[in-house]
Amino acid sequence: MKAEIEKREVREESRRIRYLRFLVDFSILSIQQDNLSLEAAQQLVEDVKKAACNLFPGKEETFELIYRPRFNRVIEERFGFPEG
Repeated sequence: MKAEIEKREVREESRRIRYLRFLVDFSILSIQQDNLSLEAAQQLVEDVKKAACNLFPGKEETFELIYRPRFNRVIEERFGFPEG
């Protein structure tokens, strides 16, 4: 019974990871390809961060370490200047 519960928890965490990966990838493509303003791109990043923190409470620092640099690179490439 305990093993079954652990399996379910692992599947649920995997599902949340896949969903977050989809959100990040889709948002990066949107920044690269859509006609977004800088402000809209920055808001999109903040919306993804909020979603990530809802999926993984207490992992804001992880988002900042893993995903923020990717978003900053894409925004810099798209708009031509460093993102603070």
